[in-house]
Amino acid sequence: MAAEQAFAVQFGRFLDQANGVTQSERLFHLLSAFALNFDFPWIAYGSPTLDRKDWRPVRRRPVVMLNYPDEWQERYFEMGYDKIDPIVKMCRKRAGAFRWSEVYNAASTTEDERRIFDEAAMFGLKSGISVPLHGPDGCFATLSFAQGDESEFKNRTITYLELAALHFHMKVAEFANSSAIEEAPSLSPREKECILWVARGKSSWEIGKILGISVDTVNFHMKNVMRKLAVASRTVAAIKAVDLGIIEL
Repeated sequence: MAAEQAFAVQFGRFLDQANGVTQSERLFHLLSAFALNFDFPWIAYGSPTLDRKDWRPVRRRPVVMLNYPDEWQERYFEMGYDKIDPIVKMCRKRAGAFRWSEVYNAASTTEDERRIFDEAAMFGLKSGISVPLHGPDGCFATLSFAQGDESEFKNRTITYLELAALHFHMKVAEFANSSAIEEAPSLSPREKECILWVARGKSSWEIGKILGISVDTVNFHMKNVMRKLAVASRTVAAIKAVDLGIIEL
């Protein structure tokens, strides 16, 4: 009972703090802090668009934010897992939150799809919960919470995380509707080349070979790109560069 009351207090605090926030990034930090109460250090939020050629700087397009390990993000897109992700497939069918274990054990899940879960576990993401966030005109986003233990989650935990995810999603939508399309920062020709190849799933070593520069130089340019785009992840930088029209895949 005491633990349940503590979670209720933390949830109320998250709502109060979120209502005073005006930036998506700050809201993401608040959600991350709330999720840690349930031992979920990793979160991923965004629109599960399967064909990145369709990404356009649309005013109401959901923001993409995640803090998954960089190595797993690179592996995920390099292998094209975004096109066969079983979590995305399940989110299109479901209205409520679900455990990753439900998807893994489902008879309709293929061996290739299960491999995504198996590889994610190798990078530390061993279990999780995903929340489908459906909107008008068939558009939707997903918000996933992941942790490093293979534990079973209580229904109460899922309920709190689902409510927080829904509130987070509505607030982000408010920000998107009240702000104009973000102006694209200026990238150098070399920075554009590097982020383009990142968007195509290449590692720093591969980009260095393609462009004839060292790995350190590639990483230097990518740090500049991430700074200019105000993101902390190469993958999110690539998504944002496409979204702002800086590069085209």
